[in-house]
Amino acid sequence: MQRTAVVTGASSGIGAATAVRLADAGYHVVLAARRADRIEALARQIKEGGGQAVAHRLDVTDRAAVDALAESLDRCDVLIDNAGGALGADTVQDGDPAEWLTMYEVNVLGTLHVTQALLPKLIASGDGTIVVLSSTAGFVAYEGGGGYVAAKHGTHALAATLRLELSGQPVRVIEIAPGMVKTGEFALNRYRGDAEKAAAVYAGVAEPLTDEDVADAIAWTVTRPSHVNIDLIVMRPRAQAAQHKVHREP
Repeated sequence: MQRTAVVTGASSGIGAATAVRLADAGYHVVLAARRADRIEALARQIKEGGGQAVAHRLDVTDRAAVDALAESLDRCDVLIDNAGGALGADTVQDGDPAEWLTMYEVNVLGTLHVTQALLPKLIASGDGTIVVLSSTAGFVAYEGGGGYVAAKHGTHALAATLRLELSGQPVRVIEIAPGMVKTGEFALNRYRGDAEKAAAVYAGVAEPLTDEDVADAIAWTVTRPSHVNIDLIVMRPRAQAAQHKVHREP
């Protein structure tokens, strides 16, 4: 029977790229995201390429909607907990509590909702895999990143705890923590649509990571033999030696 992979945040960026990779690997991919037009177009693209995909509009912070998605599936073999994002770059002193709450709800509680809802099917598959997309922000703090850093620390803690709690169950828990990834929307959303500020994040960096780089890592971990669990991958572009150390060309 064809294996099913659910990808949250599949309307763009890493989620969309991962969905295509998993479809190419033979999975029936469930594209879950808020923007129905985007995931429907991606589902058509995958099908035209010979793959199998279905679009399912989903807000991961809506538990009733998440439960409805889980109930609609006959099976789930792989879950890619990718939905997330950052808002603002204010100091802790000036940060907007509403933005902090939104980041926590999406990055942490959204991951919790989807994981809880699909875990029974992942266990029932006899060979399940959960991939949690965190960030290097989940390990190292930086100025102007307090809310996002706090949320991604939460995501990291969720993945690490879940791996301990599922010991003995037929489910792998994998965490992918990317550093500087140049996607079409992440920085733009963070800076509330300010294209100049978004571009400055990557200024002078010859080759930041791309969506495809991260999707390649995700697909590699998922397709390892069942007994092999890749606990954690921290990945950065060569130009980024650490969170605060980035080589920029003049």
